[in-house]
Amino acid sequence: MTYSPQIQTLIPLFYIGWADAVLGPSEIALIQAKLIDAEWLSEADKELIAEWSNPQNPPTDELLKSWAESIRQTAEKMPDTEERISLAKLGAEMACTQQEDAEDKDWLSEEVIRALKEIEKSLNVSGLEQFASIFTAYQRANERKERIEKPGFEVEKLQALLDDEYGDIRKKVFHILRDPIFKSAIIPNKENYREQVLTWMKLLADQGLGALHFPVSVGGQDNMGAYAAVFETLGYHDLSLAIKFGVQFGLFGGAVLWLGTEKHHEKYLRDIGTVALPGCFAMTETGHGSNVRQLETTATYDPKTDEIVIHSPTPGSRKDYIGNAAAHGRMGAVFAQLIVNGESQGVHAILVPMRDETGNSLPGVTISDCDYKLGLNGVDNGRIRFDQVRVPRENLLNRFGNIDEKGNYSSPIENEGKRFFTMLGTLVGGRVCVPRAGLSAAKTCIAIAVKYALERRQFGDEDKEEMLIMDYPSHQRRLMPLLAKSYALDFALTYLTKRFEKRAEEPDMREIETLAAGLKAYATWFTTHAIQECREACGGKGYLAETRFAAFKADSDIFTTFEGDNTVLMQLVARGVLHDFKKELGEGGIFGMVEFVADRFMTSVREKNPFAIRNTNEKHLMSSEFQLHAFEYRERDLTVSVAGRLRKHIGRGMAPFQAFLRCQTHLLELAEAYTERVVLEQFIEVVDACEDKDLKTILIRTCSLYALHTIESHKGWYLEQDYMDSFKTKAIRKVVDKLCGQLRDEAVGLVDAFGIPEDCL
Repeated sequence: MTYSPQIQTLIPLFYIGWADAVLGPSEIALIQAKLIDAEWLSEADKELIAEWSNPQNPPTDELLKSWAESIRQTAEKMPDTEERISLAKLGAEMACTQQEDAEDKDWLSEEVIRALKEIEKSLNVSGLEQFASIFTAYQRANERKERIEKPGFEVEKLQALLDDEYGDIRKKVFHILRDPIFKSAIIPNKENYREQVLTWMKLLADQGLGALHFPVSVGGQDNMGAYAAVFETLGYHDLSLAIKFGVQFGLFGGAVLWLGTEKHHEKYLRDIGTVALPGCFAMTETGHGSNVRQLETTATYDPKTDEIVIHSPTPGSRKDYIGNAAAHGRMGAVFAQLIVNGESQGVHAILVPMRDETGNSLPGVTISDCDYKLGLNGVDNGRIRFDQVRVPRENLLNRFGNIDEKGNYSSPIENEGKRFFTMLGTLVGGRVCVPRAGLSAAKTCIAIAVKYALERRQFGDEDKEEMLIMDYPSHQRRLMPLLAKSYALDFALTYLTKRFEKRAEEPDMREIETLAAGLKAYATWFTTHAIQECREACGGKGYLAETRFAAFKADSDIFTTFEGDNTVLMQLVARGVLHDFKKELGEGGIFGMVEFVADRFMTSVREKNPFAIRNTNEKHLMSSEFQLHAFEYRERDLTVSVAGRLRKHIGRGMAPFQAFLRCQTHLLELAEAYTERVVLEQFIEVVDACEDKDLKTILIRTCSLYALHTIESHKGWYLEQDYMDSFKTKAIRKVVDKLCGQLRDEAVGLVDAFGIPEDCL
């Protein structure tokens, strides 16, 4: 079919607009506003535009093919240029090619070009890579080169934002890791691997990096943030090293630091910080992992000898999976039921020597090797049994529970339950650090997959250069949401670390514990998923050990179940959310309940009105206000509904534990909603605080991709709750696709901002 020159200018716009089979309401409205009253279009042209803009009657496949062919023919005749090809320019060229008489081209004014550019902008076309077949190879190459080599922001500024105040310590660690002695290699023999990791850990300790969070008086810097940054940075290099580092300085050293008192600090922390005293954290038992309160190991005070007797009374009481135990640990912080004068005082930690200086097990201590594991074979996990092992009374880490010279027990916290949770709360640092190292592994894999996708080619048009796999929308959909979520988690984990550092100033430590549990689970599940997706995105190449996916995949898998099983942690999160909800209602009394019900009603009216439910305007969907409201609404609705279910079951006489089981999956969904809301909140705060215009633009897009992709993943829930209709969820899908395309253009800059040295890639 032959079209007028004026219509020819619009064909590229309509082709791109309909290429994904959807022309959105806002796009249709803009086209109508810019074109229906345009003087440069004839009535026949306007009728054709109205026909092409009808969502009830989209263009046929034959029509789309004819448009693509006419675009391709024009593009091939255009001279090679390094300028970026726009749809407006391409349309103008199509019109000029058809209309030879120059005098008849007066209609193609600056005003017309401006209108075309506005329509193009509304289609949110940042790059035409998925339509690369309509351009010449030279034009495609320059378009690609421009996108890859010239990010639209300063990478160094974004890296500084990610590094927060710890850029210098990260640089120091990376500098050390570049030393030849740290050269990463595959060491199949676990004994050799363990010795290599021990050597590395000692070298880091020599640099003062292990004792960073210890008091200055014992060789540290009292800087938990710097310690966490070191731990996170080691995750880019070798996760066995990171975990052994964490066991020695974070768990063993942390137990002495936070559960012990001044006498323990003076006696042990300096040697722990230099690895003169390698040790372990002996909590988990064969029979009890998550349920720490029911540990079976006993620590019985003997007043006759003024000693504490450590004993494993049952097969299930054997300490299991204990890092540093199988080969190197000489002392353990052993968690056991403290029994004084025949009365149990609950779980406490006691320092128990396990080996002499030559490495031999001490009398009464039986140590065995957990042997090869799925991963982390550079960490010497072992099993420990105690047979009436006696230690001095002073070995009790007595910050929260003490036995005096007369054999009497006392505690600053009278309630045993509160004492137990307070004690465990001081050890939440592990849940702060572990997801950070896991995220480092995920970031490394994302960086590798992104850079590979910008080199690897597969398929394409006949007789033309094959396409980069990153130019496939499906590939962008695989990698770009991962990239966006890695940024979201980075900012959230930084927020958590700062809260943990200043926990002494917090009125309620429970909130930090809830936050740490949620982010640990959410982030480590992400790590497992991201590494697998990146491995698959690199095909057979990703299966080679040299690409590091194998090691990262095997070593990080355990992150989902140590420092707390993720599913159990999410139940803890839900409990914390419900506790805060109950407190919120309780503090207001009957007026608080009335105010809450009224507020919930107004929120429902405001956010579930017909206009909001159907609002598909892209500006609305990209607004942080809409995104955060959607996250908050989901969290609040789930909180109220699960609280109501629990109250109903218990009110009918059901035991609380059975009521909990009835609502367990509901509780897990609430925990996820809470965690996602916190993550988005922190990302938005970072965006709002950013003053650099270019950096803010890319952060807005990255934040919106995280938010909208998350909403898209829960679209079933939003549809069920009538918070959105199907037109809106389809519009969100389309914006997610566009954001993936936009971030593809900036992908190299975004992964370079992680600051990962080439040695680690």
